[in-house]
Amino acid sequence: MSAPGPAARRRRRRRAAVVLTAALTCSALLTGPAPATAHGTPPPVSGGVPRLDWSPCRPGSPWDCATAEVPLDHAAPAGRTIDLAVVRRQATDPGRRVGTLFVNPGGPGGPGTVQVPQNYDSFPKEVRERFDIVSWDPRGIGNSTAVNCFDTPEEATAWAARPPGGFPVGARERKAWTDAYADLGRLCEKRDPDLLRHVSTADTARDLDLLRRSVGEPQLNYLGVSYGTILGATYANLFPGNVRAMVLDSNIAPQAWTNGTSQGEPRTTTFLRMGSDRSAAATLDRFLTLCGSAPAARCAFSAGSPEATREKFDRLTQQLREHPVGPWTYARTVADTVQGLYIVSGWPALAGRLQELSQGRAPKPPVYPPPPPVAEPNPYLGDEQAAAVWCSDSPNPRDPAAYRGLEEDSARRAGDAGRFWTWAAETCATWPARSAAGYDGPWDRPTARPVLVIGTRYDPSTPYTGAEAMARELADARLLTNDGYGHTALFNNASSCISAYESRYLVDGTLPPPGTVCRPDRVPFT
Repeated sequence: MSAPGPAARRRRRRRAAVVLTAALTCSALLTGPAPATAHGTPPPVSGGVPRLDWSPCRPGSPWDCATAEVPLDHAAPAGRTIDLAVVRRQATDPGRRVGTLFVNPGGPGGPGTVQVPQNYDSFPKEVRERFDIVSWDPRGIGNSTAVNCFDTPEEATAWAARPPGGFPVGARERKAWTDAYADLGRLCEKRDPDLLRHVSTADTARDLDLLRRSVGEPQLNYLGVSYGTILGATYANLFPGNVRAMVLDSNIAPQAWTNGTSQGEPRTTTFLRMGSDRSAAATLDRFLTLCGSAPAARCAFSAGSPEATREKFDRLTQQLREHPVGPWTYARTVADTVQGLYIVSGWPALAGRLQELSQGRAPKPPVYPPPPPVAEPNPYLGDEQAAAVWCSDSPNPRDPAAYRGLEEDSARRAGDAGRFWTWAAETCATWPARSAAGYDGPWDRPTARPVLVIGTRYDPSTPYTGAEAMARELADARLLTNDGYGHTALFNNASSCISAYESRYLVDGTLPPPGTVCRPDRVPFT
């Protein structure tokens, strides 16, 4: 799950080399017009299998590209069709090839055609050797038939300048925020209302089964991170007999996603049901503890002890409330801090930014990796794309005024991180659409093979409790614990233990022993 917040999305939108939109990027959820098909009652999957005509994404690129044509509405396969952009990297040891591994890098809103090539080296070596790795931009996203609510790039840029960076602070900013997202919903409803009602997780799960058939796989091999875990769980319960191997890394608890069996107006948001606020607060505390335990040469923000470093952070946020450093407001700094906790290799850089701010200097712009060798490395990734998926699936409060009280409740238990995660869901308060064919359970349909669930102890986005819940709710799953840090074990690539168990499971189905705990190869700032 990538970090929410318009400031982060604006910076990343044209960059697409971001390490992770993996998981719960910015939006949230919502309700709207009554669905045409009840949630939990899947329509039939269309019989037509898309043809994939592979060709190099660019001359000399190791990645192949193709376009799949699928029905907009799987219950009406003869109707309108949409395009899915797909990429493939063939197994590097074809003589020992096992099959095709489909990968969803999270979001919602993560363009797999960009993020998976960008992060190819994060996959375990044996997985790269023995599987063709395939990813795609889910419907509504990136290079596929995409939700785009603006006529021109200039209009999109003008809208993106309206919501305050990070989250709103004060009545004036709250009004600017809620007005901007209400206007966004109205614009999207006018542009393509049919598409908005057919970009749900269940729609994408049905696309995935067609893609599986397109590459000739009798059963699915799948790796989903963050939001990709709820996609995987949905697939496993819509097509339980088609699962050969499924790894779910950094999990969303299914009942948090659907609000359980509750009817009517939800009391709180998806992120708060998940516990993202508490998990981010715990990860931030761990970051400050490890930083404060290290000398300033290893962690620039260290104040000599964990206690002094936590106090230093609190002073900094208080100062920024009254005296921003250039564009670095209190809210932007909190958002940047939570987002900076996602990838542990970036913790030293995060500490450096905080140190610069503590000395009254605006941090230098970060340096990003080069785009991957694919045809369209910088697709449009407006806020409306993640919102279209998230808000069509998962219930959130519909009254924008409710978020102020939720923010204060969350801040009391999780501090600054609670404010960040509360407002990440407000996008959905005024979103105009609900999915026409969603899925909200059951989650315990027996699969052909067991599922491997991976949870990280200190994850600023998807709490470890989400992995525990996923392993408990699926019919047959094994929990593997990463006693480490950051969002997703895959993209942090920090534990050879996790990589070994993951590879073994994908290659031959061997599960780790019950209760297995892996530790990172290296502790931050040591």
